[in-house]
Order: sequence, then structure tokens, then C-alpha cells
Amino acid sequence: MADVPDGAAPTEAAATQVAQVIEATLKDAGLEWESPAPGDYVVGLPGTRKLSTTCSLRVGKHSLSLNAFVVRHPDENDAAVHRWLLERNLRLFGVSYAIDGLGDIYLVGKLPLSVVTPQELDRLLGTVLEAADGSFNILLELGFASSIRKEYEWRVARGESTRNLDAFTHLTQRPAERSS
Repeated sequence: MADVPDGAAPTEAAATQVAQVIEATLKDAGLEWESPAPGDYVVGLPGTRKLSTTCSLRVGKHSLSLNAFVVRHPDENDAAVHRWLLERNLRLFGVSYAIDGLGDIYLVGKLPLSVVTPQELDRLLGTVLEAADGSFNILLELGFASSIRKEYEWRVARGESTRNLDAFTHLTQRPAERSS
């Protein structure tokens, strides 16, 4: 850590240094971000399955907190979704899946300011992206299968494109249709 400026508490200096690390790391990574207040950052992590994951970083007195929205409350199959999330938590670094009071699914994490480096922040954001984007279709399949089927049927009936539902053909088409 840098020397503590005269009159500044060690936690203020650490928070300032971490804010500088965050800003430099986000800029170097070419990520879109904004800082609505000092020490608060909102970052857009681009994905392939989920177009973007919004990740909030907050620099506190002693820790960096992270919160990223993954998917809204499942329409069905809550127990299977929650079990999958808990099992997946065992393999994650620095973050865990969590649900809020509405049942919406997030990734949350907290790290001491002393360990926040460009490399660790990159690793943490990479974990968030992989966990949110990599699990997106699985979570949709587990928690929204009926909605996916209804959406597919609605689009077919109206002659609309079903291209963005291609990942779910095993849910939307009968076995004979899939093989043709």
C-alpha cells in the first residue's frame, strides 16, 4: 500500500488506492463503466449467452463489495435452480450465487482492500462473467422451460424468428423435428 497522506486514515488511503486500481483495470480492459459516486462503479461485462452482465463494485472502508445481476426469479422449478446454484458455489472464486427478497439471482462477493490488485480484480470480473454468462442458458432451462416453450410456439404461430431460442431446441422441438 502507498504511504498514508498526512491527516488521512489508513482506510481512506487504502480505499483511494483501490479506486485507482479499479479505474485503471477497467480502462485497460476496455470495459464500459461509470462511477455514479466516489468509490462506486457500475461495469458492463459483455457476454455471449447473456448479452451483458451489470456488475456493481463498491469500495468501502475495509473491503471491496461486488454485486452482479444474473437472472430474475425462476418461474418454475425453484428447488432445482437453488440446488444447482449451491452446488456451483463450491467451484467459484471470490463470489457466490445469492438470491434477494424477490428471489432474483445475483453474484455477490467481498474482498479485503489489501488484496485488490489489477490481476485479482481481472480474475474476479472474469469469474463473474463466466458464472453469469456461462450459466445463463442452464438457469433459463431449469427455471423457465415452460416460458421458453410458450415463446417458441408464439413465434412460430406468427412467423417470427426463433433464432435466439436455438440453444433450447431440445425443449421446443420433438425428437423427430430435431433430427431433420
